[in-house]
Amino acid sequence: MPHLQVNRKLERFLTVNKPIKVAIGGRGSGKSIGIGDMLSMKMDTENADIYCLREFQDSVADSVHRVFEDSVTKRLSLEGWEILKNQIIAPNGAKTVYKGANRNPDAMQSAQGFKYSWFEEAHRASKDSLDKLLPTIIRNPGAECWFSANPQSSEDPFSQRFITPYLSELERDGIYEDEVHLIIVVNWRDNPWWNEEQEMLRAWDYENRSRSEYDWIWEGKFNDTIENSIIQPEWFDSAIDAHIKLGFKPRGVKVLAHDPSDSGDPRAYTIRHGSVFLDIQENTKDDVNDACDWALDAAIANNVDLFVWDADGLGISLKRQIADSLDGKPIEYELFHNGGGVDEPDKVYQETDYKENKRQKKTNKETFKNKSAQYAWSLRDRFQKTHRAVTKGEYIDPDELISISSTIENLQKIRAETCRVPKVPNGNGLIQLMTKPDMKKKLRIDSPNMFDTMKMSLITPKVKKKRPPLKPKRKYIK
Repeated sequence: MPHLQVNRKLERFLTVNKPIKVAIGGRGSGKSIGIGDMLSMKMDTENADIYCLREFQDSVADSVHRVFEDSVTKRLSLEGWEILKNQIIAPNGAKTVYKGANRNPDAMQSAQGFKYSWFEEAHRASKDSLDKLLPTIIRNPGAECWFSANPQSSEDPFSQRFITPYLSELERDGIYEDEVHLIIVVNWRDNPWWNEEQEMLRAWDYENRSRSEYDWIWEGKFNDTIENSIIQPEWFDSAIDAHIKLGFKPRGVKVLAHDPSDSGDPRAYTIRHGSVFLDIQENTKDDVNDACDWALDAAIANNVDLFVWDADGLGISLKRQIADSLDGKPIEYELFHNGGGVDEPDKVYQETDYKENKRQKKTNKETFKNKSAQYAWSLRDRFQKTHRAVTKGEYIDPDELISISSTIENLQKIRAETCRVPKVPNGNGLIQLMTKPDMKKKLRIDSPNMFDTMKMSLITPKVKKKRPPLKPKRKYIK
């Protein structure tokens, strides 16, 4: 029998039978090599064909063919195997089959005869691919789907299916297991064959990359940022319970901001008390009117001072419903037009260094494309200042910071939305955000409705004009 050496973290892949087995982690963990060696042994000892998938595969060179070749010829030293250009065949006839899921997802339905499948780089898998593969493979008694992945965004189909539902157990124990799943976190420190060259590269990245980027590359954490995103993941992480870390309490106005979302996306609301986000929720079930009632009920129950909602599109039709619900209650309400002109257009947003030590002042209307960009950038400024205060000990007025309560559910999803809103070039040099339709079309990112409510909640309530007091009567001295 050939001698098989396996990372101890992956040992349960061999010792238990589960329909779905998943190995996730960062660079240098040895996931692919370990799975390749174990499946080569399955071919040798069980006469099992292996169905090998990647989401995108233009040629065999893109497949795991090389991993199997090295398993057979180098690590396991198996004899009598045929190493062909597009297939590996064991002496007992077991063979590898390579497919690109994206090219023809329906073809996966013919994979029902395979006992083992391996989806490499499964973080790239589409929802369609996963939906077609799993029922096809595991309809056979004893069949197993193996996945290996370096997690990308927490909003990706793979993460939504195999990571986020079990995130607390995976972060606490490094493993999740039930009757269907075996999910294991395996990283560089678990690799018994770790070498000095790999350690030099990891150490350099630790010292020179941002912490969020390092954690994604080497620790297998989510990568919830994109190019030109306005808020960085490490800023978001610093803001969690920042009011506790920095020792300030919620104070000031309490606002509930609601996004009714008339495009089929989830509805959402945020409750902000001063510099602290107390609650952020989304609603995937109710229609526009029922979701508006849901947000209004939350506003009344939490005694907010202001109810603000996105009034672009269908949101404008909610004004009467909102006015009727808040009639007689001490809650003001205000519409928010994302595409409208900026607030306080002539107010100076920033001063920049100019020639000969002079200062150049830029107003809000000279800085931002519209109201949406203005308030998103205000949120960005608060996150950045909070990160500096938390990580560098810099004192900043708490009224300029932001804190996110750790009691809020779906923090990982909120983080993904917040850190995946990109800025786009503007011909006049103004700050402009990518539109929601473009985010869906170009980046495959769903509408960031919870982020939008966080942004809208920063609106400053208008001060009502009070009737001036009567002038006192002049007294005459006789």
